[in-house]
Amino acid sequence: MNIRKHYLFQGDVQGVGFRYRAQQAADLLGITGWVRNNWDGSVEMEAQGPEEALDRQIQCIANGLYVDIRERQEWQLPVNLSESGFNVRDEW
Repeated sequence: MNIRKHYLFQGDVQGVGFRYRAQQAADLLGITGWVRNNWDGSVEMEAQGPEEALDRQIQCIANGLYVDIRERQEWQLPVNLSESGFNVRDEW
């Protein structure tokens, strides 16, 4: 069963391959959604798929060599049935 979550990550999350890892993991795990850098140094992401896949995506991102997620907020959203793929959005 698919769910959709909106995330806000803070810490050392920009300029460390965070978005690249998010997209790579999403492609491998069949997750749809998007990720982008915010003006305040945080990273925002929406991801949709099975809950176990979303958890694995976060683990893949957090295991990045220079990534240091110090704070993570998340909210569950309604599933977007028309979405396909996972992409990196332009910054803020």
